[in-house]
Amino acid sequence: MNDVIQKIYDIGIVPVIAIDDADKAVPLAKALVKGGLPAAEVTFRTAAAEEAIKRIVAEVPEMLVGAGTVLTKEQADRAIAAGVKFIVSPGFNPEITKYVIDKGMLMMPGTATPGEMEQAMSMGLDVVKFFPAEQSGGLAKIKAMSAPFPQFKVMPTGGVSLKNLKEYLSSPIIAACGGSYMVSATLIDNQKWDEITDLCKQSREIVKEARA
Repeated sequence: MNDVIQKIYDIGIVPVIAIDDADKAVPLAKALVKGGLPAAEVTFRTAAAEEAIKRIVAEVPEMLVGAGTVLTKEQADRAIAAGVKFIVSPGFNPEITKYVIDKGMLMMPGTATPGEMEQAMSMGLDVVKFFPAEQSGGLAKIKAMSAPFPQFKVMPTGGVSLKNLKEYLSSPIIAACGGSYMVSATLIDNQKWDEITDLCKQSREIVKEARA
């Protein structure tokens, strides 16, 4: 297993962050680390994403930092230059996926159909994102869709919460989950670092229980 994939598996849930103020990136990252979730998928949905990644990589080196919502080659280049260890996209774009792979970077494209998973398999991928997870059928859909592709691990994202996290992680198909409930805009904007840490600790306990 790829070292980065192994780290993601060990952590169990990757916080998916949309941050508008890069000045909050480092205290946010420290709150995640303190809570036992030293990983982040910083989405390129905001103008602050690139700067936030650079600051986390420089000041919180224990964090495993990736870029999410990467839709273009230019975004991929910027994310890689900023120091990410993995890239995630919401859908499956073969051109962008190949571009990132050719750069030597771990790529997890979004999939929601067997056809997309088959294309991912043909490109040699080991882990794919399943998005939006709950809206697309949840774990039942993942199990049914993954049956012909036993070599795959899946990272469901979208609708994952403290209530269903254990259900997802109890399945051997799941590499990890992506979630934003512990890094909501309200928590970040109001600098509720202790609350974020507490939610991370609760999440880590669920990871341990699911994988015991």
